[in-house]
Amino acid sequence: MDFLKLFLRSISLLPGVIQGTESLFGEKTGPQKKAAAVEIVGAAINLADAVTMKHIADSDKFTAGLSMIIDGVVDCLNASIWAKP
Repeated sequence: MDFLKLFLRSISLLPGVIQGTESLFGEKTGPQKKAAAVEIVGAAINLADAVTMKHIADSDKFTAGLSMIIDGVVDCLNASIWAKP
């Protein structure tokens, strides 16, 4: 259960990670920025994984799911009132 708490805490950081990735890699393509965001959040979750001694059973599925979550957060941010026109 500790892993779930750490995972959800990491997911809550996604909007900030995505905005940071956007400002750092503004000239890169969407897929390049997404790959950077997946790496950043994945690293945070792997650190939590090491601390709690838990393991991700299927890393490919986990990464694919994380990628879908990032797509959803990006869609929400792009649809928000404070997105760039």
